[in-house]
Amino acid sequence: MSTIRAFISSWLLVDLIVICAVSLVVFKLGNFVFSSAHTQLPPGPPQNWIIGNLLDLPRDNQWLLFTEWSRHYGEILYIRVLHTHIIVVNSVEVITELFDKRYNTYSSRTPTPMLDLLKNNYFTSSLPYGNRWRAHRRMMQTFLSADATKSYRELQHQKVINFLKLLINTPNKFLGHIRHEALAIVMSALYAYDVAVENDPYVDIAQKAVANLVKTILPGSFLVNVIPILRIVPEWFPGGGFKTFARETQALVDQMRDGTINVVRTRMVTGEQLNCISAKLLQDSTTDDELLDIKSVCTTLYAAGAESTVSTLQTFFYAMSNYYDVQRRAQEEIDAIVGCKRLPTIEDRPSLPYVEALYRETLRWYPVFPVGGPHYTTDEDTYEGYRIPKGTTVIPNIWGITRNQSRYPDPESFNPSRFFQEDGSLNDDDVRYVFGFGRRSCPGRHLASVTVWLTIVNVLATFDIRRKKDLFGNEIPVNAGHTGNALAIHPHPFECDITPRTEAKKCLILEQQLIEMPAV
Repeated sequence: MSTIRAFISSWLLVDLIVICAVSLVVFKLGNFVFSSAHTQLPPGPPQNWIIGNLLDLPRDNQWLLFTEWSRHYGEILYIRVLHTHIIVVNSVEVITELFDKRYNTYSSRTPTPMLDLLKNNYFTSSLPYGNRWRAHRRMMQTFLSADATKSYRELQHQKVINFLKLLINTPNKFLGHIRHEALAIVMSALYAYDVAVENDPYVDIAQKAVANLVKTILPGSFLVNVIPILRIVPEWFPGGGFKTFARETQALVDQMRDGTINVVRTRMVTGEQLNCISAKLLQDSTTDDELLDIKSVCTTLYAAGAESTVSTLQTFFYAMSNYYDVQRRAQEEIDAIVGCKRLPTIEDRPSLPYVEALYRETLRWYPVFPVGGPHYTTDEDTYEGYRIPKGTTVIPNIWGITRNQSRYPDPESFNPSRFFQEDGSLNDDDVRYVFGFGRRSCPGRHLASVTVWLTIVNVLATFDIRRKKDLFGNEIPVNAGHTGNALAIHPHPFECDITPRTEAKKCLILEQQLIEMPAV
């Protein structure tokens, strides 16, 4: 049996090499003929004739290289990985022109062979632009529009209060408390489920599944994403381990997608009235396909919503540990407007322009998604005389936008004042680009914005965030840096001192009543 497998393996390998070589030659000839007779591709770094820029791309932090290239080749640049066209855009204006105004061409998603190996892969974020994707977005918009999210305000307020109480009790666990707060809001809204502070079984499964899903789309993780023909390789064949990984990921995804939904369905069968997104969607579902769509929508919202909030709030604490002057100015504004006898609410937002600027700067300084979701062209197009072929992956480099020195002078510093005009009013830059563009913009941005702002303003109102001190009373620098993957970036784990600003502030938190909140 082993001899037969070895014989088959050798011939498969030969076939694969031949197929790949022929496809590359056809690609190069076709590209040469087209580009010679028509417009040219955008400028970009030199390419190897066969593999293009495959060896130029690092596995991690690709946005840093894209940003460096943009300084040499401009706001729109072209690279190639084997036969795959990739265009990187580093300008809000160009991205808006392509993704917003030409959405019919730029709203699809790049096919990902590793995701295709997962059964029932209907995650909204990976669906091509079409009827199923539109159905998913309609479900989301019903509950996540600017008006619809107002119904979540009391839930968010209660979870923020709980977060403040946790900071009083165990401030050294603030990174875990951030994650608990974000997950508590998302899980309550989606499934009417109260998340345990630690070791929640559903959360543990979901985090493992999301981590594996990130690996499936991370550039360079699996060769099959670059050479799709490798899908024919059997799992037992040398190099076929990606199929084992896909099978294991499928099991985790099934547990994540089915576990909480099945609990909701069971509770509904017993007659319990649940006021949450999944329950409302399930009331109108009649077919297996509709049920699958509901599971996929909820899973997508969980994965993206929780992770983005966690990343942003961790960055906020990281910034406050390093910029005391910014923290103090925000606290002075809150004290002047809100006073000391109550906690800030969302109604205070228009009256706190510096806190708003601080919120914007938190989003800009370390954007959660430094490289936006890749769009995929479904037709040929041209821009400023450049050819953009059909089937091109177009990547919005959010990091490059935030590091544009003409837009943001001294971009590495944390400076909320950059969002003010000379007359002292806020400018029009609301950093909306961090939530994506066009039809693919983040559907949960309104909910996420309120959660993050409410947390920031309440922490500033009640706590001081300072660097740790050594045995001699000297402050220990906080230079955590950030780590990234295909889903989001986070500060490396770091420590800081978090203490109530005054005893009165501590009492104000403790006297807040945590009521039993029905999910929305």
